[in-house]
Amino acid sequence: MWSLFISFCLGFIFCKALPSLRHRAFARFMSYFYSTVDPSFVAFKKKIFGDIVKEKPRRPGSSELRILEVGVGTGTNFQFYPDGCHLVVVDPNPYFESYYNANKAKFPNIKTQEFIVAKGEDMEMVEDNSVDVVVVSLVLCSVGDCKKFLQQVLRVLVPGGKLYFMEHIREWDSDKHSMKQRFQDCLTWLQIWPALFDGCELNRETHEVLKSAGFTKVEFQKMYTP
Repeated sequence: MWSLFISFCLGFIFCKALPSLRHRAFARFMSYFYSTVDPSFVAFKKKIFGDIVKEKPRRPGSSELRILEVGVGTGTNFQFYPDGCHLVVVDPNPYFESYYNANKAKFPNIKTQEFIVAKGEDMEMVEDNSVDVVVVSLVLCSVGDCKKFLQQVLRVLVPGGKLYFMEHIREWDSDKHSMKQRFQDCLTWLQIWPALFDGCELNRETHEVLKSAGFTKVEFQKMYTP
């Protein structure tokens, strides 16, 4: 028991004290996670992102759909994008790039730009009104400033463009899962989970931030993933 506790403490200190190694370890972990993920989870994501292939270009004079994915990670969402689209990607973790490039090679039907290393709150290098669709997947749990991030999303979207999102939030069923809520709160407040998982906070109410961000319309559904 004590050896497990000491190992955990050393791991926590390692993650807090050595951010570059923490980012490298997180990229490797996520690559492994998505290589072993259950097919039912992929099917779940397809229900959320499946309509992206139906989107049409909204930028004047453009014939190709332009998509921005923020927090692209290893590039697991390529499979949900239509042939011939133009993909712009942003991620603050530079160690994802090699995994992303390996995955990108499997989708020659999608045009891609250079991997941009930046936080979503600071992606000024992406031009105003320049993309038709923005995609974020399990990203808003870890950004430093959700409001600023979403302001950037609104800035880069062409009028009429859409944000597609899949995010985890604090457990909402207090009657059935109050213990889960306590665990989420404690692991976040004590900075244990954010330290181990690159800033991820388990108890954010992301849907509330989205509702007040300034979008013309916000649609979401609370669901449990398989």
